[in-house]
Amino acid sequence: MNYLAHAYLSFNHPEVLVGNMISDFVKGKQKFEYAENIQKGIAIHRAIDAFTDAHRATKAAKQFFRPQYGLYAGAFIDIVYDHFLALDAPQFGEPGLLKFSETTYTLLEPYEAVFPLRFRHMFPYMKRQNWLFNYQYMHGIRNSFRGLVHRAAYLTESETAFAIFEQHYQSFHNYYIEFFPEIKTFAWEQFVAAFPNKM
Repeated sequence: MNYLAHAYLSFNHPEVLVGNMISDFVKGKQKFEYAENIQKGIAIHRAIDAFTDAHRATKAAKQFFRPQYGLYAGAFIDIVYDHFLALDAPQFGEPGLLKFSETTYTLLEPYEAVFPLRFRHMFPYMKRQNWLFNYQYMHGIRNSFRGLVHRAAYLTESETAFAIFEQHYQSFHNYYIEFFPEIKTFAWEQFVAAFPNKM
């Protein structure tokens, strides 16, 4: 899952949201430098990623990207899942995706001082370009693919990935429909286990 899904699966808890969003930039024992509830968010993020990677739908979806992108296939699928979540209006209720995106940035802002350096540098671009909201658009996915390639050590282009996404769009949507209810249930179970006294 990418940024939109990790934000969504933080269930409106600010510190879990922080941990969920920064987890990829926190290595090993660095997580113990953070407040307890942020550590819980990091743990939830990692559990979500493990569940996602092991899911049958994700394994099937990766096959479209694997010939061209090898081990990075999963990273492209994470972005693809965010696209279909962004289009899944019932998930965001009456306020909608725009309000959810704006609320997410607002909840994160007080914690900027504790962000890992790379995420701290990235966060202003995320807000200004409204990445979370723009996952619903094809241009948002194309830009996300480009950003992935820019950050990757061994990738040189993303247009092939975008063409694969367009060509197999309905198949990817079907995989999302199969996958998302299960990851939502799993993430909620992780959240409840992390805060048993508040449920």
